Amino acid sequence: MASELYNTIDALSREKGIDPQIVVSAVEDAIVMATRKYYKTQENLRAVLDRETGKINAYAVKTVVETPEQVEDPLLQITLEDARKIDPSLEIGGELRTPKPTEGILGRIAAQLAKQVIFQKVREAERDTVYNEYIGRVNEVVNATVKRIEGPDIIFDIGKAEARMPRKEQSRLESFAIGERVRAVIARVEKASKGPGVVVSRAVPELVQHLFQTEVPEIYDGTVVIRAIAREAGERTKIAVMSKDKDVDAVGACVGMKGMRVQSIIRELHGEKIDIIEYHEDPATFAEKALQPAKVSKVSVLDSGNKHLEVVVDDSQLSLAIGKKGQNVRLAAKLLGWKIDIKSEEEKRQEVEQQMSAMAPQTATPLESVPGLGEGVVEKLTAAGVTTVEALADMTPEQLEAIEGIGPKTVEKISLAVNNYFAGLEQGAPVEGETEGGTPDESQAGTSEPEIAESGAPSAPSEEITAEIPAVAEEAGSEDRHTEKTRAGADDGADGSTSEEQPAVEPESASENRE
Repeated sequence: MASELYNTIDALSREKGIDPQIVVSAVEDAIVMATRKYYKTQENLRAVLDRETGKINAYAVKTVVETPEQVEDPLLQITLEDARKIDPSLEIGGELRTPKPTEGILGRIAAQLAKQVIFQKVREAERDTVYNEYIGRVNEVVNATVKRIEGPDIIFDIGKAEARMPRKEQSRLESFAIGERVRAVIARVEKASKGPGVVVSRAVPELVQHLFQTEVPEIYDGTVVIRAIAREAGERTKIAVMSKDKDVDAVGACVGMKGMRVQSIIRELHGEKIDIIEYHEDPATFAEKALQPAKVSKVSVLDSGNKHLEVVVDDSQLSLAIGKKGQNVRLAAKLLGWKIDIKSEEEKRQEVEQQMSAMAPQTATPLESVPGLGEGVVEKLTAAGVTTVEALADMTPEQLEAIEGIGPKTVEKISLAVNNYFAGLEQGAPVEGETEGGTPDESQAGTSEPEIAESGAPSAPSEEITAEIPAVAEEAGSEDRHTEKTRAGADDGADGSTSEEQPAVEPESASENRE
């Protein structure tokens, strides 16, 4: 018949769900420590619980060796000859147990020490039992009851053990009262934890998956498959589904009649928004669906190996596609498993323009390459920091007149010379002044002589012919080079720009401006 002590140990073991022998070993270890503390000895002590009487006996144990030379420590070993004087039945390798009296010598301090050892051993055994019970149930959904609240953590009763839900595993939309029953996912099991070793969560995507399996029969029987879930607890969840039956609409099945199925899940999650998306194998199509409710203009795969996408949306849809604090595009990227760069159409256009500008050859033509400017004008421009034809072409008449020593007539001369230079480049032929080795004025005089002769004007020195060239050029609008000359004069009277990109103005207005 078992003693009262052993019956108590057995009841404690059943309550904690641990092996009774673990508690018995804890009691025996406690008696050993108390005995060692009392006798102040380094002997090998051992305690044994008598199940029938409930008495715990302590012994000093020595190992039997054959010769005195083998005795390394007299407290731990004894020769066979000496051992048989106490117990003739002993053999080499056996143990000689010498009783150590414990009755009346284990005081209050020793008893307290024994109690602490017992509790520690029981807690360790309890943690091991919980670990072995739940380590194989990670990601499983369990019904839990709120037991107590410890600061930011909530302690749940999950049946055989307690579970803890830290703040980061909670949804910001939820709050719980003691005694409330909720569904939670076993997130992990910690063996070396001081408190409850089971950690549960209501912020993981597995909870949403379980709720859809519960509410949607098509998912439960495998007709509709959940391919991916991306979730930010308390904010929004995106779930991608696909149907194995062409006659079953995956999204419609999850939404339910008048949205009843998805609304039931939203209520369970205390109002968390849920986007149900049809899954596509093509990442571009899938990305377009995943970024809903924003409308996508274009999706491009930048790097399929590194899973990198570029999405272009209308300017008005950019903020909607990105979402509050980037939430929409962040969840879409999680759902796809791809990196997503999202841009507006205006940003994409500017990027293309920059790329084209970078690809265009960057020229820097010195001012000396433009015939007709003259050394004096070149020196004045160079002194003002204008050293290339490209920089000169970008300047407005007002900017040129601001340079010391350059007036309106010189500005007109510069405009004609620059436009003449670029017109020659566009035609793919060098400017005549360069090939003939003379000044532009002289070359232009030569080309304009037939026109002057037709108008009945008498021959004159070259200086007079040069002075008449602008007027002749205005009349002869059929040639490209002459048109560029008149455009320069028109630009001075329009917006002040000398660039050839400005729209051409009628020759009459150009003539008036020069006059």
